[in-house]
Amino acid sequence: MTISIAPATAELWPDFEDLFGRQGACYGCWCTHHRLPPRVRRENNRERNKDHIKARIEAGPPPGLLAFAAGAAVGWMQVGPRADVPEWNNQGKASAPLDPDDAADPGIWAISCFFIRSKARGQGLTHRLVAGGIDFARSNGARLLEASPMDQSRDSRSVGLYVGSSRVFEKAGFERIAERKAGRPLMRLAL
Repeated sequence: MTISIAPATAELWPDFEDLFGRQGACYGCWCTHHRLPPRVRRENNRERNKDHIKARIEAGPPPGLLAFAAGAAVGWMQVGPRADVPEWNNQGKASAPLDPDDAADPGIWAISCFFIRSKARGQGLTHRLVAGGIDFARSNGARLLEASPMDQSRDSRSVGLYVGSSRVFEKAGFERIAERKAGRPLMRLAL
C-alpha cells in the first residue's frame, strides 16, 4: 500500500470528515478528548465536537496529520505543541509534563492520539504517521516531541490504543522519561 502523509488543513476537511465517519470516531469524540475539559465533553454531543475540531482545523496551523492511500484518508495523528492540547497537560494524567512550564513551551510538542480506518489497521500506519510527525514537528521548530502511549493491550483494536503503542514510539527512537501510571509511559524524542 502506497501511503502519503499530509498536514490536516482546511482544504482536507472533507477527507478528515470521511475518515472519522458519521459517528466521529471513538464514540463521537472527533479528536477533542485532549482539547476540551471533561465538563465540556460531558455536555457536548458529537456534532459540537465535530464543529470544534472543524473550526480548529480551519483556523490553522494544522493540528495533525492525515495518512492517504489510494486517494482516501486512512489514518489520523494529532500532533502539535503541548499548549494546543490542554487536557493532555493535566497533572493527574500519565501525559502530564515533567516540568509544568513545558505545557506552554512552543518548542515541546505532543503526539496525543491516532485514528486508523478499520480496513487499514495492522499495516504499519502508526509507524508511518509517527515518522511523518517527527518531520512535521522538526520542520515547525519543535525541540522535543512527547507521547504517552500504552505498553500493551489484549486487543489490537482496543479503543484505548488511540494513544498509540509504546512499541511504535520505541522503534522511532523515543525514550521513556516517566511512568506515573502502569503501562502508560511518558516518552520523549529530542529533535
